[in-house]
Amino acid sequence: MELLDSRRLTGANAVSDCAGAVIDVAVDESQLDTVISKWRTEIRRVLDAVGWQDQRLFIRRCEGGASLAISAPIDALYAATEVNEWAWATVAGQTDEELDAAENRLRDAIKEESNPALLELEAAARQHRQVFLSDDDEASIGLGTGSETWSVRELPAPDTVDWQRLHDIPVGLITGTNGKTTSARLASAVARAAGLHVGFSSTDGLVVDEQLIEPGDFAGPGGARTTLRHKQVEIAILETARGGLLRRGIGVPRAQAALITRIARDHIGDFGSRNLDELLDAKWVVTRALGADGRLVLNADDRLLVARAEQSPAPVVFFSLDTNNPVIHRHVDTGGEAWAYDGESLSVARDGQWRQVVRADELPLTLGGAARHNIGNALGVAALCEALGIDRDAIVRGLKAFSPAENPGRGNLYDVGGVKVLVDFAHNPDAFRAIVELASNLSAKRRLIAFGEAGDRTDELICDLATTAWQLKPDRVITLEIEKYARGRERGEIAKLLHERFLALGAGKTQLQHHETEIGALKDALNWAEPGDLVIMLSLAEQEAVLAHLQNQTPPH
Repeated sequence: MELLDSRRLTGANAVSDCAGAVIDVAVDESQLDTVISKWRTEIRRVLDAVGWQDQRLFIRRCEGGASLAISAPIDALYAATEVNEWAWATVAGQTDEELDAAENRLRDAIKEESNPALLELEAAARQHRQVFLSDDDEASIGLGTGSETWSVRELPAPDTVDWQRLHDIPVGLITGTNGKTTSARLASAVARAAGLHVGFSSTDGLVVDEQLIEPGDFAGPGGARTTLRHKQVEIAILETARGGLLRRGIGVPRAQAALITRIARDHIGDFGSRNLDELLDAKWVVTRALGADGRLVLNADDRLLVARAEQSPAPVVFFSLDTNNPVIHRHVDTGGEAWAYDGESLSVARDGQWRQVVRADELPLTLGGAARHNIGNALGVAALCEALGIDRDAIVRGLKAFSPAENPGRGNLYDVGGVKVLVDFAHNPDAFRAIVELASNLSAKRRLIAFGEAGDRTDELICDLATTAWQLKPDRVITLEIEKYARGRERGEIAKLLHERFLALGAGKTQLQHHETEIGALKDALNWAEPGDLVIMLSLAEQEAVLAHLQNQTPPH
């Protein structure tokens, strides 16, 4: 029995539908019911003692233990973690502090953190049906162009707020295992084509109207709030990553639409996402922001999403790479909306009628239709943008205008003296398979693939990458030492696994090489390649250097 983590929850999350505090505990399955029962008893004792009788309890059973959460006022979330930790320490027999002493200490912590003006403003926003956002430093009402932001220590009285000026803007949430950042970039381009001032946050940074406001990973709730408080933004596209949803919760309580691209094996192993069902639970949190008048866009080619669809609080719009997908057929036949690929065009179904919208090979991101995974991304984005109120003509203009150069590191194709170089960030099995499929669709005299893998992947998964790569029938394979992501593996350990697997699949020793750096592998590959050859470079750690080297020689297609 072990306390793994204790943290604040700033919004709806995988455990609860509100702000509060949570502890993740590792407990043997045989003891879990007893431990949960004891925690219920102790947390109720301490909540009653500090005057939080009305706060709710939440339990999420996970592989290896449980997440145990309480609701709490937004002005006392740090104190709430202390309340929860005391209850756990009592359950685990790790404290001698009696409740009387704990009560005084915890009441003092709550009082010190309390901010009555914040709670008063939150209540007033709720009464006026306005979105309220808060964090350690700022509080805001309304969104984007209709927002106002204050320091949490200098808040206005509710009756001095100009409520008539405050309003929402359309908000689209994007999550899933693969395609999140590409979809966020593409949706932003579509919104710009509609003439809107767009803010989008992603793992690459915070961008407003094509201007990078701040680089870094902004796919969490903090990035969402920063985007939504920008006074220029008329529509927001928010990449919403698993980590933020699990650690803090969703960044906005209300959205018009959400897109879940797919659920696949990535980041499996972390507490709370140790299997695909738990990973889906984390991604599904975005639906908590949707009302009955919203839309949830789901991938009909993903069985887990299809199975969960009936639990959506909002109408579902499915998308698929196959108009003959039976899920799509049933959905359309019963009056549902859908987008699908008919082998030639992106098509939409409404009121039981199909209509072709745009040819896939007209979209630069699909590389002439060869990048099927980006056809899927375009379908999901089209459905999301339509749900956000963007007209179909603008959707087509935006999809046609978006070039691979606007999506660095994701399916970029360069021509270096007649040698094609395909660069991608593919970092999990599904993304890897998508790039191999794309490479298979590109004509080439010879093929070279260069890749490595993070050390926290299993031996089986690493060997599976070799099996997938071998489907290309590559003339040469370069394995990469990615020291930045070794994560406990010894130097050369991953290369040994990959080489052994390639040899077992029939590769000759002369076909296999190893490089310590990605840029070194790229230069070696270009020295080897001749006009008409294809080099597939899967870059994880040195992507900026790899892209810069290629951009200095030729622009991407």
